[in-house]
Order: sequence, then C-alpha cells, then structure tokens
Amino acid sequence: MTGPLIIVNLKAYAEGTGEQATRIAAAAREVAEESGAVIGVAPAYTDLGIIARDYDVPVYAQHIDGVVPGAHTGHVTAEQVRAAGAFGTLVNHSERRLTLAEIDAALSAARRCGLQAVICTNNVATTAAAAALAPEYVAIEPPELIGTGVSVSKADPGIIERSVAAVRAVNPEVKVLTGAGISTGECVKIALELGTDGVLLASGVVKARDPAAALRDLVSLL
Repeated sequence: MTGPLIIVNLKAYAEGTGEQATRIAAAAREVAEESGAVIGVAPAYTDLGIIARDYDVPVYAQHIDGVVPGAHTGHVTAEQVRAAGAFGTLVNHSERRLTLAEIDAALSAARRCGLQAVICTNNVATTAAAAALAPEYVAIEPPELIGTGVSVSKADPGIIERSVAAVRAVNPEVKVLTGAGISTGECVKIALELGTDGVLLASGVVKARDPAAALRDLVSLL
C-alpha cells in the first residue's frame, strides 16, 4: 500500500455490526476508489469474513492472541483471521491491552501468517518500545481522548511529534499512525504534517449518519 493509511475501527458498536458493518465497508471502498486514498476497516470477528470476501478494502482484525492453533478455547489465532481474509491486525488497543510478552507473541503470530501488524500505544515511551519490536505500524492514541471528539492532532500535537521522533530514532522503517478524536479532514492533514503516515479512528465514521460523507471529509485535504 502507498500513501497515507486510514483505518476505521468498528469496535463493538451496534452501528458497526452486521449490515451496518457492510455499509461502512462499502463506503470505505467507494471513497477509496474516488480519492485514491487507502482506507481499511477493522470489523468484529463476526463480520470480518464477509467484508473481506465482498469488499475490496484492507481488513484488519481488532485483536489476535499469540497462540498457535490447538486447545485454546475462546482465543483467536492469527491463522483463523488470515483464513477469514484479514490483511492485518491491531495489537494492544487501549480497550484490549496486553502485556509486553503478549504483544511480542501476537506480533510473532502475525508475522507467521503474513498479517500486517499495527501496535497501539498510549504514550511516547510505549511507542518507542513498540517500534523496537519492528511492526509495520505503531498507532499512538492517548486514551483520554478516545471517543471524545477532541482530536489528538489539535489537543496534543506534541505527543504526535515526540512519538514520531521516538520511532524514527528506534526504527525508521516503522510507520506511525495516530488516533483519538480524529473526525475531519483538517485533523488528518495536521496529523500528516506532524510526521505521521495516517490515522486510526472509530466513532467519527462508525457513528456518523452518513459514513461515506464522513470518509470524504477525512480525505478531502490529502
């Protein structure tokens, strides 16, 4: 993939489940085709296979467990989401936090199955530590701003700049996303100007009355 990456995390929102999930995936495909932007979606496991099959967009799992296939009731393996059609996976989202050992195991599982990994972090120190593991992406999201509608790119641009600098110092091959409160094209533009490679967001699109219009706004200043 080339160009800035936008990942829409559908979380467990009712507005991002079932038919609503496919509506958002269709909007992502439509706006990506119109704009040339790279727009991925991270649906619930129950919708992942359908979206991966029917919509030509990068599909990310919201989480994987760092275990191999076997006697692991209730776990979700990298092999399972890859077989369902996933392109990548989030790891260590602030709503699904892991220990360092669990992050490392999940990343190893993602690599084993050819899944692009996006490790989520909440401050500069954890961002640097995540970069040392060499995932494809790290995503800095101050948890206090998630879901507030207050954009990190405006409320705390310094954490983005310091995170980008930390990643570049540790491993310049790792790309940086930012999230928390991202909802407009201006938010995306500022995030990119601060050195990131894209954004990770959720409610700004998932809870929008018109997801396609929300996505068009996000890419409008690219």
